[in-house]
Amino acid sequence: MAETSHKQPVEAWITGIGLATSLAEGLDAHWDALAERRVNVDTTGFAPYIVHPLAPLSFDKQIPKKGDQRQMEAWQRIGTYAAGLALDSAGIKGNTEILSRTDMIVAAGGGERDLSVDSAVLNSEAHGDTPPGALNERLMNDLRPTLFLAQLSNLLAGNIAIVHGVTGSSRTFMGEEEAGVDAARIALARIAAGQSDIALIGAAQNGERKDLLMLYEFGDFNLKHNHAPVFSRGPKGGFALGSGAAFLVIESKAHAQARGAKPYARLSNVVADMSRRRAPGDVTASMDKLWTQLGPLHDNAAIITGATGAEPATAEEAAFLRAHGAHPIRATGTAFGHVMEAQFPLGIALAALALSRGALFPANDPSGLEIETSTAPDQIVVVGAGHWRGEGMALVEAIR
Repeated sequence: MAETSHKQPVEAWITGIGLATSLAEGLDAHWDALAERRVNVDTTGFAPYIVHPLAPLSFDKQIPKKGDQRQMEAWQRIGTYAAGLALDSAGIKGNTEILSRTDMIVAAGGGERDLSVDSAVLNSEAHGDTPPGALNERLMNDLRPTLFLAQLSNLLAGNIAIVHGVTGSSRTFMGEEEAGVDAARIALARIAAGQSDIALIGAAQNGERKDLLMLYEFGDFNLKHNHAPVFSRGPKGGFALGSGAAFLVIESKAHAQARGAKPYARLSNVVADMSRRRAPGDVTASMDKLWTQLGPLHDNAAIITGATGAEPATAEEAAFLRAHGAHPIRATGTAFGHVMEAQFPLGIALAALALSRGALFPANDPSGLEIETSTAPDQIVVVGAGHWRGEGMALVEAIR
């Protein structure tokens, strides 16, 4: 009797990490900033709102052509820069053969707007003396074609392809925090199924935008007046938008070994849910369910959360975290702000970095949820509950 063969899923390694945030650029600088519990916030430039501004970058280092830089808005420059760092980190920058088959999955928002044009249109409408059709005429005549292109979500992936030559398949997901979860989930699923050998995933945000602050103020999501750690913001809460980008190179173990690449960590599982959020406790229940789907977890596993600070989602996530308080917890929102689509990739990047360094970075929240530990984790669970919709988790494991 012939035996039935069962093909094992392909193991996925994280071989490249690109970080450009409000704290720093690059892995060593980020590790030092986290060790020092550094926080970079602007409390006056967009008062009463709190913003984590981008650390100084020399965009020429990753985007050498000024023409390429000029046709991008800030969020695209930040993302293209971090993508270049990830490719450098993985050792595939400029490798045409590998880049030509590197798949790309980007999580993106709706792009940026021209505030001067928007303001002029709104002022004209407010005066009540605009003829019929004036709005369409102003938008057609005042907006540059390059600006319109900068507002397209898939242009971040397009610019990465142009600047860095990543020309495999390309996907752009929208959907705020959950888009970042799905970028990782789909990349892992494709690699595990043998449909992809190597992928570049990530997201970027320019949080220093008045239009974005206005958008989230309509939902009363913004943190105002004073910065506080994510779990110390009280019942009203709110998030402080951050500028930054996180990109990862993920590839099959066999592909990485064949080219002699050294992994930072293994991406073992990514799970996602979207609870109805109609009754108190829905988010907590969703996260309880996801936790059981991750696979066996060790006693020394740590948790990195992208908790936003916005309520009631953060309070419900905190209830879940307290139930797992034996595991050391770290919240990225305190130091980095909320980078929306990039929050989950940022968590995976920091998890892989911590595992590769054999340590967890220090606690930075006095609420009691974050506790110090001297134990080196060999697993880190990345968790996140979107400020409005969506929950996700990833299991990142050390490779010894």
